Amino acid sequence: MKDEQLMLTIAVLGGTGREGKGLAYRWARAGYHVIIGSRSEEKAAAAAKEIQEMLRDGTTVAGMSNQQAAKEANIAVLTVPYSAHRDTLESVRDELKGKILVDVTVPLVPPKISTVQMPAAGSAAQEAKQILGEGVEVCTAFQNISHEHLLENSELECDVLVTGTSKNARTEVVKLVEAAGLTGWDAGPIENSVVVEGLTSVLIGINKKYGSTFAGIKITGVKKA
Repeated sequence: MKDEQLMLTIAVLGGTGREGKGLAYRWARAGYHVIIGSRSEEKAAAAAKEIQEMLRDGTTVAGMSNQQAAKEANIAVLTVPYSAHRDTLESVRDELKGKILVDVTVPLVPPKISTVQMPAAGSAAQEAKQILGEGVEVCTAFQNISHEHLLENSELECDVLVTGTSKNARTEVVKLVEAAGLTGWDAGPIENSVVVEGLTSVLIGINKKYGSTFAGIKITGVKKA
């Protein structure tokens, strides 16, 4: 367990869903201090207890309101449906000042979730940046990962593209991707998030057409340093 992991606190905002709990589980297992955030403190505490029981090693995972989780975190990870995206960001805007937000949100608009539909800002991540302002570094990651295996200890055959507002922020998020047991790639500035978010609808369509739930992406032809 590295010292930087012991010191770093990750808040998974809206973390009571399957993807949020899966990411929280993997980071807690890797040695990070993890907080589950939710609009409901009761739901957050229940999700945190569930993860602790899975770890079975005495690791503590906290559960609290989104606002308190964001306040105590060094890095926040947003894992809410797009319908809750703006409201959640506005509720934690002050607590995120000076921090990194990793936005996992994809602007899926039912019922046509296999059709790419981007907001006026260009992408959910760019919308997040508009809402949060200049005091927050916004990155994106994990949009193309099936949540099916996150709560398992098996390897995931899927790469993660990281976009964001600065190279330093993207570097930190790539570290979190690798701590979760995945391969992360710096995919450039936040403007590129439109492509990454759009891929989710493409993968949903592929899953539907070919009878799967695990479609993902792999970067080939490049060796990681």
